[in-house]
Amino acid sequence: MSRGFVKEEDQEEAPFIPPRAPLPPNTPNYVTKRGLQKLEEEKSDLEFERKNLKEANESERRKSLAVINGKLGLLEERILSAQLIKGEDQPADEVRFGATVKTIVKNGKQKGLERTFTIVGVDESNVKEKRIAFTAPIVRNLMGKKVGEVADFKLGNESQPLEVVSIHYE
Repeated sequence: MSRGFVKEEDQEEAPFIPPRAPLPPNTPNYVTKRGLQKLEEEKSDLEFERKNLKEANESERRKSLAVINGKLGLLEERILSAQLIKGEDQPADEVRFGATVKTIVKNGKQKGLERTFTIVGVDESNVKEKRIAFTAPIVRNLMGKKVGEVADFKLGNESQPLEVVSIHYE
């Protein structure tokens, strides 16, 4: 079919909408209170951005609006599937979702290396802030452990035994 009589704006390419942080199939979308607040803040920010959209021309406005609406759709799905897990509902002496865990490497090249991180949902994970998603391999190996127990963590070909030094919940 000839495209000679089609409006130019109908030929626009669909904009790229970046995906949310991956959540493995059939995995609940656990979130902390802080994580749920961040998702709600992100939603408010996107709604504000959509309401106050000022683009130079109509084509750019449509593209920007499509991206914002796409992001909002993905975000709303994530919020609807969120399962709030409260630290006070977790066993205080066991590594679970929401825990801040301190570990120490027991032997190998990194013997004595201490790591402290908080176990959070996929949307709130941030390595710089030492907030690690509950789906991360290191976290899966530590789940259910208590202070003094050791989890074997494989890092490439090397195995790192990690001892749980402390556990606390916010």
